[in-house]
Amino acid sequence: MAKKIHSGSGQTSPPSAGSVQASSSATASSVSRDSAEHYRWGVDCDGWHLVKDTELSVIEEFMPPGAAEIRHYHERSQQFFYILTGEVLMEINGENKLIAAGSGVRILPGTSHQIRNPSSGPVRFLVVSQPPSHDDRVDQ
Repeated sequence: MAKKIHSGSGQTSPPSAGSVQASSSATASSVSRDSAEHYRWGVDCDGWHLVKDTELSVIEEFMPPGAAEIRHYHERSQQFFYILTGEVLMEINGENKLIAAGSGVRILPGTSHQIRNPSSGPVRFLVVSQPPSHDDRVDQ
């Protein structure tokens, strides 16, 4: 069963100097699945590039029931997987972890991992990679 995700407390703190400098009108536009670059992967899986630049990648992904990614690792990229809906089984260095909606897991460079959807329902999740991981993948 998917948990409802609530937004934060509503309180905001002032941005740090670094975040102010990083903000510009070119990077401050909103993005959604409707406006993001879409791609297909695996069997019936979808991805949307919400952020795609040389330093950071943020992708929303969709996996139907029974789908799985190929086990792999990244030599330079670290990743953070955050489950939006459903739950996934993440194999990390041979150990299986069940990750439910509202939870995430960090994968460091060199760490073998594979995400699977063993459930009867689809899952949606975010994959944040720094630096971007698409050219940094070693399949096992």
